[in-house]
Amino acid sequence: MKSGIHPEYVPCKVQCACGNVFETRSSITLMKVDICSACHPFYTGAQKLVDTAGRVDRFRKRYAKSDAKPEADAKPAEGKGGANTAAKG
Repeated sequence: MKSGIHPEYVPCKVQCACGNVFETRSSITLMKVDICSACHPFYTGAQKLVDTAGRVDRFRKRYAKSDAKPEADAKPAEGKGGANTAAKG
């Protein structure tokens, strides 16, 4: 291994946006991160659901509506146009 071409490997302090601070080793002395294992939903087990403009609620209402009326989709609609109304003349 050539000497003098590799950066110095020093202790590094890692600061998360949540306030968690831990130490590791790196070529830099301070590293600021947005998310860490103390606040990431995968590691904490807390699922954070970001609902933009009520999309999740609209989906749940639509899904509940489709479960409540499965027979309504099977009946043909009258007076809405289609092949049967075109044949009448």
